[in-house]
Amino acid sequence: MLRLLGLCWAFSFALSSNTTSRSTQLYVQPHLSIGSCLDYCHFRFIPFLPCIDDIQRIANSPAEACGRGYCDAEHFELNYKTGDGVKVESRRNHVERTRVGRLANLRELCLDERGFPVRRKCEVRNGTREWESLSNITCRAAQQLSSNLNRLAVESPPDMISRLSDLLRQSHEPLRPVDIFSIAQIFESLLEKPKKDPNVASDLIGICLQVMATDRETLRLSAELNATNTLLSNFEDYLDALPPQIVPKESCDVAAKSQSHVSGVFSVKNQILSHMGVHALISNELSVFFVNPDCANVTGIAVYSLPTDRQDNSTSGSNVEGFGYSPLSSSESLENIRTRKGLETAAFLPEQLWRELKQKGATFLVFKVYTRDSLFVETESRVRMPSSAVISISIPGMEDNSLPFKLPFFLRNGNANSTLMAGGGCGYWNYETWLSDGITTCSSSDSLDTPLDPVILCHADHLTQFSFLLGISKIQTGVDNYEDDRTLDTITNVGLSLSLVGLLAIFLTAALFRSFRRLASTKVLLNLCLALALQTLFFMDIGRGELLRRLQFTDRCLIAGALMQYFLLVVFSWMLIIGFLQFKRYVKVVGVIYPRHYIFMSALVAWTLPLVPTLLLVKLDPASYRPTQESPEMPHTVLCYPSGHGLYLGVVLPIALVTLANALMVGYISCSVYCALHTRGKHVLQQLRLFVLLFFLLGLTWIFGFCSYFQWGRVFSYLFCLTATLQGFVLFVYFVILNKDNRRAWFSLICNFKSKEEMDIVALRTQEKSAFSRTSQMSVQSSSTN
Repeated sequence: MLRLLGLCWAFSFALSSNTTSRSTQLYVQPHLSIGSCLDYCHFRFIPFLPCIDDIQRIANSPAEACGRGYCDAEHFELNYKTGDGVKVESRRNHVERTRVGRLANLRELCLDERGFPVRRKCEVRNGTREWESLSNITCRAAQQLSSNLNRLAVESPPDMISRLSDLLRQSHEPLRPVDIFSIAQIFESLLEKPKKDPNVASDLIGICLQVMATDRETLRLSAELNATNTLLSNFEDYLDALPPQIVPKESCDVAAKSQSHVSGVFSVKNQILSHMGVHALISNELSVFFVNPDCANVTGIAVYSLPTDRQDNSTSGSNVEGFGYSPLSSSESLENIRTRKGLETAAFLPEQLWRELKQKGATFLVFKVYTRDSLFVETESRVRMPSSAVISISIPGMEDNSLPFKLPFFLRNGNANSTLMAGGGCGYWNYETWLSDGITTCSSSDSLDTPLDPVILCHADHLTQFSFLLGISKIQTGVDNYEDDRTLDTITNVGLSLSLVGLLAIFLTAALFRSFRRLASTKVLLNLCLALALQTLFFMDIGRGELLRRLQFTDRCLIAGALMQYFLLVVFSWMLIIGFLQFKRYVKVVGVIYPRHYIFMSALVAWTLPLVPTLLLVKLDPASYRPTQESPEMPHTVLCYPSGHGLYLGVVLPIALVTLANALMVGYISCSVYCALHTRGKHVLQQLRLFVLLFFLLGLTWIFGFCSYFQWGRVFSYLFCLTATLQGFVLFVYFVILNKDNRRAWFSLICNFKSKEEMDIVALRTQEKSAFSRTSQMSVQSSSTN
């Protein structure tokens, strides 16, 4: 407490010293000691906490000092496994001077068990800046290429890009995740240099091409190190800094020329159209276009594929292995661009948009076209994947990527059968996943389930990397995931089929036996079974659009999604009502009085209350029922279902509340029944049977569904599909097969049917015998008469 009072007094002293110099001498307290800022780094989020920084000056917050300073370069010993992997030897290593809070690369590469690089962090501990301890680390040695790339990343020599190209060209080893990480670090060091060299642009493209040629598993592991995103970001940022040197205004009057340049093992072709203000670096998988619109009003680029007979006779632009390009002016017609033969991708800034951006300081444009999406790696499971080229559009010097008007761009649809309903649509990369907010996909078809055009027109209100995306819930992106999806589909279909059979048996039992259907509990059960049957039918058939397609509704997706939402909420409404009735039955046994028409009142609430959120969502946000590109968080399947806020507020929230309430009631019922029996060893089977019944009857299987929804493990998906789909069948087992009265009624019906058959057979045999006897008597009489 005294220490804090001293700090407060010191803070007052610091403020007073800033107001007037004369009052400083009046309030000096020589004995007052304020702690070092480094001692209070754990208080760095508390504003205005006074402390003494490195130069003995009072600072208003330790956060200002905790982020400053460096750990000095240091030599240290580190343990490495030898070639046989058994013995361990100590090797000398080194880290360079590094800012507090950052990770330093080790000069001698050290790999962990996954083959990832071990780095050392500069941190503040016990009031001093010091290096993180690596005493518990035992390193794995790296391959020669990996060691050379790491050394190049640590040393960052002036000619590091040319040396990097030579290393990649001369090596025959495949790239590993640590290699891609080192390349990304080299790109980052290059970007930090104040002087940008346009001569390395071709080399940068060649290096990226070699990384893009790496297998997908290596790239996925590299993404865990954030290496692919770092490489992509640094690559684009460096190229965005080059237009003033590559397409200056002074070069607009220079005649066009073309030259070839080979980078690494990949060919990068240079073409300079100075009179048009265009400088192109073209390769078969990655091309970059620098544009100066002041030269010839060129504000865009169109990339197209060339027929074989035209590959050597292209006049509009250069071509590499069947690809060519054409500059686009700001006055181009959208329809003229779309109808160009072989168009792969195109983008341009219309005249009004470019005029507005010029007033904000825009001068140059940079277009980058990736024909492969290798550098755009998602670490989580992919919901959508690019099916077209990726076009990156940037305006150097513009800090704000938002646009005052929509920017049009074209992308070729790689899947001719894709639809908006199936997840087709344009999207952008946010360095984590593919999103679609702010992107509009224009289709010539009014129907969501009609195949899209070969070339798609899209509009964006911001700048980044764009591509045409496909939902991949049914597309094989990996054998394991694909097999898992097929297994889950099989489990779901079998479970739903068994549930429908069980529900039908319950309805048949109620129809045949008056004693069963007259029970009040049976009437509630039949309502739940009806809602379950309708929900299951809609999920298996109508939800996929088959029946609605045959009925030819104008907005099939909206109707199907709204009906599925409604019946799901009806099911949960009945489960909540049944849970409340079971609670009163098992917990409040004595003095339970039900209203006179409680079944009618329950049915009125359960069948009408779900109409409120459903109709509100239909009225306020009907577009949320369409699984389009504007709902990136919704898995893009053919099911029409609410998405976005409609999904969370209209479906997830009420289901979660009902499930929570039912779970609490089941827990309370189980405890009450256990306490009422008084004996722990007896009646265990009856208690377990009751718990299992309530678990399925009240929909607690959806707990597994929520665990799967939040991606807590693949096992919850299997548990949910195994349990939730069998709800109708479990109800049949408990209320028909295991119910003594219903079982006896069915046995009586079957036995009576058999008894009637046996009686009919006996009667038939009796009739036959009597007929035979009469015939015999008549024959005897006739013989005696003769």
